Amino acid sequence: MTEIASGLNDTRPKLTALLCDANIGVIVVEHRERLTRFGFNYIIELLAAQGRTVEVIFPNETNDDLVADFIAVITSMCARLYGRRGNKNRTERLRQCIEKVAQDDSVQD
Repeated sequence: MTEIASGLNDTRPKLTALLCDANIGVIVVEHRERLTRFGFNYIIELLAAQGRTVEVIFPNETNDDLVADFIAVITSMCARLYGRRGNKNRTERLRQCIEKVAQDDSVQD
């Protein structure tokens, strides 16, 4: 089973299925942040208690947990900020489109 998703998203049905399926002994991720931004070690420990493991293909660039946590927090905040900006821009384009359609309809009447 494969999933391409961000560790920022905690609504991931495929990941939930992977974590719940005890028949899957090894979960392979490209970067640990792709699995989850926060709580990676908790997931590792819980899976280890079940005799399961997570293999990370490209480990962290830093061995300092504080630095890694700081990067995760900044990344999370940026994703939310840019997500809000994207939503605002989409909303504005939608509003303009609706106004244009309404204007075109009034011209045709």
